[in-house]
Amino acid sequence: MRLAEEYLRLGGRRRVKVDDKIVSTRKWDDEPAMASSFWKEHIEPLDEKQRREVKLHLPSISDV
Repeated sequence: MRLAEEYLRLGGRRRVKVDDKIVSTRKWDDEPAMASSFWKEHIEPLDEKQRREVKLHLPSISDV
């Protein structure tokens, strides 16, 4: 998904966690301001279904 790709290209560090079909993200490290702003402006405003789709295109916490 393009939004996830752009977020990661900007240095985004969130990772997806899928547990019993519940999709969430984790962020342990600070991320670049551009990535954080992109998340707030382009991903947070999406409805839950669209946000879930973006999150599923992020690297998994089990990949770290």
